[in-house]
Amino acid sequence: MVKKGVGITITEHIITQQRMNPEATGAFTSLLNELVVAAKIISREVNKAGLVDILGATGKTNVYEEQVQKLDIFAHQVIVNRMKHLGQLWCMASEEDPDLIEIPSQFPKGNYILFFDPLDGSSNIDVNISIGTIFGIYRRPESNSTEPLLSEILQPGIKQVAAGYFIYGSSTIMVYTTGNGTGVHGFTLFPSIGEFLLSHENIRIPEQGRTYSVNEGNYEYWDEKVKEVVDYFKRPDKETGRPYTSRYVGSLVADFHRNLLKGGIFMYPADKKDPKKPEGKLRLMAEANPLAFVVKEAGGYASDGKGAILEIEPQSLHQRVPLFIGSRRDVMMVEAYLSGKIEKPDLKAV
Repeated sequence: MVKKGVGITITEHIITQQRMNPEATGAFTSLLNELVVAAKIISREVNKAGLVDILGATGKTNVYEEQVQKLDIFAHQVIVNRMKHLGQLWCMASEEDPDLIEIPSQFPKGNYILFFDPLDGSSNIDVNISIGTIFGIYRRPESNSTEPLLSEILQPGIKQVAAGYFIYGSSTIMVYTTGNGTGVHGFTLFPSIGEFLLSHENIRIPEQGRTYSVNEGNYEYWDEKVKEVVDYFKRPDKETGRPYTSRYVGSLVADFHRNLLKGGIFMYPADKKDPKKPEGKLRLMAEANPLAFVVKEAGGYASDGKGAILEIEPQSLHQRVPLFIGSRRDVMMVEAYLSGKIEKPDLKAV
């Protein structure tokens, strides 16, 4: 990772990226800029969450039967309201809404599709742990459809034209990529001037990490191969840099961000804890695909334990997947073992 002095704003950077891509349009730049505005509003509310009545649960559950936090709803509404009038979106899909979010008839429609998790890790709001917004953007397929069709919206993650996340913590940071070798770049919000300025240019995740992130409270619900993988990372061996350090806070975007900068592997495998969630907890379209796109452009890899996350053909709007994501060598080893390509976990085999 090359870290340079601040100075370039996110708007300047997006315009520069647009000039490098002959297929990019001003419409796409406008879309990303409006996402940035939404994130600034969410960041402002997160930073004063302890002072106003937006902490805690609403008493309702979302499509995943999870408790909805008040700030979840606020973040969802901010993004929808900021994006729907632009004229650049064909439709949207949010973790907090069971259906596609169509653009109201009074607004023009565009050629992009936005998937987003408005506030990942929101159960940590009231204990001051970093949370975030995750997004993935796709281009609408060419068709004669006058209304959004699910069969056209559900595309594999490799077809994203941009993806990234905002993390709200000790500082507010945006990390994004437009793919095609343009790199992964991070911007930090400077509250005094209200601008995101370049702080992490051309982020590259280390080929191998020294950290694993997983909820070991679910250990007894994993299959034997997943248990063996986790045990392997904990077993001392100087030649392969083990044991790894355990770091897990229960906020996907926070765990992922740390590993992206420092190296490591985040794991959320399938488990037997909840029969309704046999594939695990994380959502393909709103969480796994965007972060997989980011980590790929940073030199890392994301797998469901069988193959690349970005190659999965989605079957439903809120499809869940197991997720192993981070440093390429770590994730490739896990995938090789879980898929039967190697007989035991072994970093020396990949």
